[in-house]
Amino acid sequence: MVNKAAVNKIITVIGELETTLKEPFNRFSDTVGADAVDLNFEYIIHVSLYRRSFYGKRPPIKSAILATDATLIHYGKVHALLTQGSPINVRVFQDRKEAAQWLDVPNRNTNGGRGPASVNQPPMRVTHNREVNQTPWTSRSKLGRERLKQ
Repeated sequence: MVNKAAVNKIITVIGELETTLKEPFNRFSDTVGADAVDLNFEYIIHVSLYRRSFYGKRPPIKSAILATDATLIHYGKVHALLTQGSPINVRVFQDRKEAAQWLDVPNRNTNGGRGPASVNQPPMRVTHNREVNQTPWTSRSKLGRERLKQ
């Protein structure tokens, strides 16, 4: 389920990583495994403007959102529109390989060997890895892994 609680947890972890790591990192949000969406436009606008403000004048980053659900695609596009003009460059993808290519990360076995990309994918997986198919929050960001478990 993609809801306010899930999104709040993710933006908290991303904010903590941005503060802790001090170096920019691209994002990959995988929403393909989400079985339901409980969000609204007002909340998406709030999150987008908050992220834009919080990220401030840091170096540019890319944020790829993988989505196949029409509602999540639409919300992702709203987020992309509201972050235009900031260092956060958001794009929505329906194809994992295209997202990996845009993020300029290796694209070998992009679904982690789990069969079709839409099968067994955790909802709202966010990562800043060098490879889209790695487990999210690599050892470089132990803080991120711990926060998402909470």
